[in-house]
Amino acid sequence: MRLRGRVWLWVAASYAAALGVVAAFALAVWAGADGEQRAALLAVVEREGPLLGYGAGILLFVCGAAASWLYKRYPTTLRALAAQTEVVLGANEDLRVSIEGAPDLRVLAGAVNRLAEAYRRAERDVDGRVSEARARVDEERKRLAALMSELAEGVLVCNPEGRILLYNERAAVLLQAPARPGEYVPLGLGRSVFGVLDRGQVTHALDKIHQRLERGAERPDTRFVATAANGALLRVQVAPFLSAEERIAGMVFTLNDVSSLVGRERERLKLLQTLATGIRAPVANIRAAAESLASAPEMEAEQRARFVEIVAAESRGLTDALNTALREYADALKASLTLEDMRLPDLVSVARRRIEDAVGLPTRVDEEAGELWVRVDSFAFVEAIGYLAARLRDEYGIRELRFRARASGEFAELDLVWTGAIVARDALSLWEAEPMRIGSEETPLTLKDVLDRHGGEVWSGAHKTTHTAWFRFLVPLGEPVAGPAPRPAPADRRPEYYDFDLFDRIETAGEIVERPLADLAYTVFDTETTGLEPSAGDEIISIGAVRIVNGRLLKGEVFERLVNPLRSIKRESVRIHGIDGRTLAGEPPIAQVLPAFHRFCEETVLVAHNAAFDMRFLELKEAATGVRFAQPVLDTLLLSAAVHPSLEDHSLDAIAARLGVRVIGRHTALGDALVAGEVFLKLLPLLADRGILTLKQALEASRETYHARLQY
Repeated sequence: MRLRGRVWLWVAASYAAALGVVAAFALAVWAGADGEQRAALLAVVEREGPLLGYGAGILLFVCGAAASWLYKRYPTTLRALAAQTEVVLGANEDLRVSIEGAPDLRVLAGAVNRLAEAYRRAERDVDGRVSEARARVDEERKRLAALMSELAEGVLVCNPEGRILLYNERAAVLLQAPARPGEYVPLGLGRSVFGVLDRGQVTHALDKIHQRLERGAERPDTRFVATAANGALLRVQVAPFLSAEERIAGMVFTLNDVSSLVGRERERLKLLQTLATGIRAPVANIRAAAESLASAPEMEAEQRARFVEIVAAESRGLTDALNTALREYADALKASLTLEDMRLPDLVSVARRRIEDAVGLPTRVDEEAGELWVRVDSFAFVEAIGYLAARLRDEYGIRELRFRARASGEFAELDLVWTGAIVARDALSLWEAEPMRIGSEETPLTLKDVLDRHGGEVWSGAHKTTHTAWFRFLVPLGEPVAGPAPRPAPADRRPEYYDFDLFDRIETAGEIVERPLADLAYTVFDTETTGLEPSAGDEIISIGAVRIVNGRLLKGEVFERLVNPLRSIKRESVRIHGIDGRTLAGEPPIAQVLPAFHRFCEETVLVAHNAAFDMRFLELKEAATGVRFAQPVLDTLLLSAAVHPSLEDHSLDAIAARLGVRVIGRHTALGDALVAGEVFLKLLPLLADRGILTLKQALEASRETYHARLQY
C-alpha cells in the first residue's frame, strides 16, 4: 500500500475512534435520561446542530493532523531509515543515516551510523588484505598486458561459446576498420568472435581441432585465412586451451596480415608470364639450329660451328634469363598462402560431417588412406565436396555417398563414390564454373577456383557392371607435421595471469528474461535532442553509449556520435547541452547513425535513465530507417523507484548522490550514459537484496512503479 493511502487509513481510523467515543457517551446520557430530559436534549441538538457539525469537522482535522504527525514521526521515518541503511550496506558505504523524527528513532539512527562505521572499518581492513593478496596477480596481469601490446601478431582469447575475453591493440588494428556512417565492427569484450571472423571458417577450424584431440594430438591447433573488415587478408591460427576435464575451455586466435602475400601471388603469375615470353625466342632458335644440324650431316665445318655457337649462345641467354627471374621473384616462390598440411583421414572425416549436417546424406569410408598427408585449403576443399554432394542429391537423387583414398605418385586420389546414375562430363564441366551453393549457403568461389588453388583436378568415372560411379579428386601430397617436443612437467604452482569470470559463463538455453541480471551484457545509452517532444517533431542530435560486461563498465568500448537533425534546435535545449546547429552542420543524419548504433547494441540489454523518453525517439525512426531495437530495456529511474519506493526524488543526480556516484560530463550523451552505467551497477546489489535477481523480475518490478506510467 502506498504512503498516502496509509496516511488516509490512519486518519479514517482515528476519526472513527473519536466519533465512536462521542457516540458512546451520548448513548449513555440518553439511556439515563427521562422523557423530559430527552426532549430537552433533542431541542438542544436541533438548535445547536450547525455548531455540532463544526465540532465534527474540527475533530476530523485534529484527528488527521494527529495521525499525520504520528505517521511521519514513526512509520515514514522508519521507512526512510531502512532505505538509507540499505544504501549504506549495498551501494554507498560513506553515506550516513540522517532522519527527522521521534527522539528514540534519532537514537536508533545514531546506532545505525556507529554500526556502519564499524562495518566500514572491518570491510576496509579486509579490502586491504585482499588488495595485498591481489597485488602479485595484478603485477602479472600488467606483464601480460605489456607483453601482448608488444606482440607483432594480433591476439584474441575467447571462451567456448566464442565470447571475446581479451584482445590486444594489434588485433583491434587488424579487425576493426574505421567505421563509416551506418557501420560498426563489433570487436569488444563479451562480444562474439563470429562478428569479426567468418562463422563457417571458425566452425570448420573447431571441427579440425576436435578431430586432432580425438587422435590425442598434444597441440591440436589449426590455421585458416580470413578477410578483415578493412579488406586485409589475415592468416589466423587457432589453438585451444583445455580444462582440467580435458574439454575445450577456450580458444586463442593469433592474427597476421598476409595481404602482401597476395602481391607475391601476382608476382608468381608475372614470373610465369616472363618465363613464357622470355624463353620462347631462345628455344625457337635452339630448335631451328638443332634441326639444321640434324638435317645436314655433310654441312661444312665453318657453317656447323656457327650453328653450334647459336645453340651455345641461346642456351647461355636462356640460363641467364631463368637465373634473373628466380632471383627477382624468389620471395614469390614461397609456399602458398592458404594451403596447409593435413592428414587425409582427418580431411575425409570433416567432409563427411559437412555432408551429413548440411546435405543430409549418410556417408561411409570404403578405403582408408592410412597416414597419408595432403596439402589443402581444407575449408574450401570441404565446401567443394559438399557442393558436389548437394548437386548429386538434387539432380540425380543419390541417397548415400562413400569415400576411398590412395596415393598416386606426388598426388593423392580421393574418390567420392555412389551407386546409381552416371554424371555426364558436360554436367561436371558446367558445375565447375558455377558458384558453390549448399542449401541456403552460397560462396562466390567456384569448384574450378578451388581446383586451381590446389593445382589439382577432378574427373568423373564409372563402372557400368556394378552401377558404381565416382568423382576423383587429385590433391597434392603434403609433408607430415612433426610431433611437438615433450612439454616440461608442470610445477606445483603456476602464476595466474588472469581470472576472467567469463571463462565460466556457459550460455544456457532459454529465454533471456529468465537469466540472472549478473550474467547479462548491457548497453547503457543516452540521447541529446532538439527538444522534449518526440511526437511533435523533435530529433536526436547526439547518441552516447557504453557497454557493461561481466559487471564491469568498459569505458574503452563506447559509442559517441553527433547527428544532423535537419531542423533547428530549440534555444532552451541549446542552453542545456550546448550543441547548436553550426556544430552539427557537417554531421551525418540519423538514418546513417542509427544502424551503427544498432550494431553496437547487438546481443545486449538496453539501459537508460528515463528510458521511455529515449526509446520514443528510436521508435519513431523505425519506419524511416528500418532499424528496430527489439531487445529488453531497463530504466534506472524505475529500478531506483523499485528499490526505494519511500523516496520521492529519482532524478539521475539524486540517485547518483545517494549511491555515491561521481557525476562528470552531465548533459552530454556519453557523460550521462557513463553516470547511468555507474548507477545501474550500484543498483544491482540493492535489487538482489529485494529478491530481484533475473531480468524478468527486474522488468516486472519496474512496471509496478508509479513512474512507469509516464508516456512521451
